[in-house]
Amino acid sequence: MSSDILKKPSAFQDVFVRKPGADQQTTHYCAGCGHGVVHKLIAEAISDLGLQDRVIMVAPVGCSVFLYYYFDVAAVSVPHGRAPAALTGISRAHPDAISISYQGDGDLAAIGTSEIIHAANRGEMMAVFFVNNAVYGMTGGQMAPTTLVDMKTATSPQGRSVENDGYPIRVCEMISTLEAPVYIERVAVDSPKATMAARRAIRKALQIQADHKGFALVEILSPCPTNWRVDPAKTGEWIREKMYPVFPLGVFKDTADKAPSRIRKRRQLSAEELYTLMETEDSEETAAPSAARRSRPLVRCKLAGFGGQGVLLLGVLVAQAGMAEGYHVSWLPSYGPEMRGGTANSSVVLSSERIGSPVVNAIDALIALNGPSLERFLPSVQSGGAVVYNSSVISQAPQVPDGVRMFGVPALELADKIGEPRAVNTVMLGAYNALEEVFSEENVVKAMQRTFPKKALADVNWKAYMLGADFVRQHILAHTIK
Repeated sequence: MSSDILKKPSAFQDVFVRKPGADQQTTHYCAGCGHGVVHKLIAEAISDLGLQDRVIMVAPVGCSVFLYYYFDVAAVSVPHGRAPAALTGISRAHPDAISISYQGDGDLAAIGTSEIIHAANRGEMMAVFFVNNAVYGMTGGQMAPTTLVDMKTATSPQGRSVENDGYPIRVCEMISTLEAPVYIERVAVDSPKATMAARRAIRKALQIQADHKGFALVEILSPCPTNWRVDPAKTGEWIREKMYPVFPLGVFKDTADKAPSRIRKRRQLSAEELYTLMETEDSEETAAPSAARRSRPLVRCKLAGFGGQGVLLLGVLVAQAGMAEGYHVSWLPSYGPEMRGGTANSSVVLSSERIGSPVVNAIDALIALNGPSLERFLPSVQSGGAVVYNSSVISQAPQVPDGVRMFGVPALELADKIGEPRAVNTVMLGAYNALEEVFSEENVVKAMQRTFPKKALADVNWKAYMLGADFVRQHILAHTIK
């Protein structure tokens, strides 16, 4: 005689470890919440289909933010609404993965509307499980985009008003109008029969990912007794009476059987290959970096000043020269809303290895074009780092941190010598490179030719660069080299 053994799906963690000393088998969800049921359906499908080692799940801020406590798979947490955007990058970087987005209605249908629509429209390879309980759950039961007309919430105590708040958003109906998605279905977990249908839909969405067929979305009507203020035993009846008429169950689109398998092949390119792809047909091959320069494993640069001083352009020049030099490069601009006069800075990382993050907090090289930028970023310059500041507008530099080398360059006066005060940024680049020798002059020329397509602009900026370099050689290096 055979018997079935009921056990926790392997895709679940053995224990739910959240807070030390707490009962490790409890979840953070409220009693009667539908998330636990949906989690179980997904975990069973992952285990039964043999996908556990390939799954990458993304959950944004919301009730499901601690999803990684429960699922024994690769998991990533992202800001509110951004799961489809993050998962797009993940799925493209790992085309063999089973990419899953798990989102609520206050997330996907509100701040995340743009992300989900465009991911669906591109036909990204992902399964989206969209839990619709018609309310913001985690933050206290406020009105959500899916809140029903006349439904009372923390922010609509008199009930949702069509005149004031519009109608509930029907996500399945909206997404199904797009060409690219292959499978869109709305299900519920209000009864055993409905839960079995939800189980089949979730498995189909995951099988579509295993077959590389395309974008799939399953919307799940789910109870939230805490914020609805409804007895958990009566939430199923509430869903059927209140939600079904507005959010009818059913398949809204299913072209999975006809959809071809699409597997994106991932190609790894070296920094040299990436730079070569950017070259024009008549350009020379990228120069191999010198041993001295490639022995410098990492340079984290911060280039800062007022908007209008060419700070972002300076970052582009440094990044282009770095690519020509054979470095791995990242460039991250940051600027205020003002077109001119606001603050601006560029973070550029040059590395002989792959770059994990473009953010520069610990600074090796600071080029400051104005006083506020010098004051702001100088404390973050690391011991051994170099600071070049525009002494034309900074008359008195702050106290120099221990181990930091600081040099003033009258960049505006030098740029005026060629009648081009806007070239202060390239004067500063010449001064910095003369001090540190990060780039060969040949590769700086290449960077300028690419950044300034018009030869006249490239020529005048090269002159400005040389003025900065010559100033450093004559007035700084000549007095420091014995």
